[in-house]
Amino acid sequence: MGRIFALILALQGFAAGAAEITVLSSGGIRPPLEELASQFERASGHKVALKFVVGARVKPEAEAGAFDVVVAPTNTFEELIKAGKVVAATRADVARAGVGVAVRAGAPKPDVGSVEAFKRTLLNAKSVAYNKEGTAGAYFLELLHRLGISNEMQPKLKPTVGTDPARSTFALVANGEAEIGVAAMSTIFAPGVDFVGPVPSALQAYTQFTAGVGSGAKEPQAAAAFIKFVTAPAAGAVFRAKGMDPVAHRH
Repeated sequence: MGRIFALILALQGFAAGAAEITVLSSGGIRPPLEELASQFERASGHKVALKFVVGARVKPEAEAGAFDVVVAPTNTFEELIKAGKVVAATRADVARAGVGVAVRAGAPKPDVGSVEAFKRTLLNAKSVAYNKEGTAGAYFLELLHRLGISNEMQPKLKPTVGTDPARSTFALVANGEAEIGVAAMSTIFAPGVDFVGPVPSALQAYTQFTAGVGSGAKEPQAAAAFIKFVTAPAAGAVFRAKGMDPVAHRH
């Protein structure tokens, strides 16, 4: 924590006075980004307005409105650069998230340690929640096809939409509406659920998130300071605590 405060003190020269920045972000990185935004506010005096949308909505939201910072899956971020919505020179990779499985707190944990065990767990489950609009959700549906169980799983699927925590994939697991949930590991560490494990390595897919300053940013200096903050080595512990792998940077 001390290193984070030291970093912000060093950045004060970039943004004189308090500013309010708007951050448009994919929901897959929400838990660590919320914590880091709070730390940034306390340390810098700046204010951060976070807006989370599912990965598929980042590009249209960025095209429709103004923002200071965007955090998006890397492939979407590259599209925003091509569209002139972010400043390419400010591009910074932040962290990556794999896909994991969780059950209601206290429930028996099924076996997901191998491809066959994971397949068996899905087929034995009474219901499986996932976010049908998210990057991890699209991967999960594709995975069901790869495993050859898409038809068998259809009646069991409990799709969620949007980024409302009260109706998230793991909210459904926590309140008993779904027996298990499959989603980005960064969203698993929530009240009422127990982490079972990651999807087997042979099937695993990672989503990398990239940040940049919007080309129409009202507070570009404070926005750049925020990106430097969330990509600093000291921020890595926050990402790891939320199930993500931070991307190493030199500063």
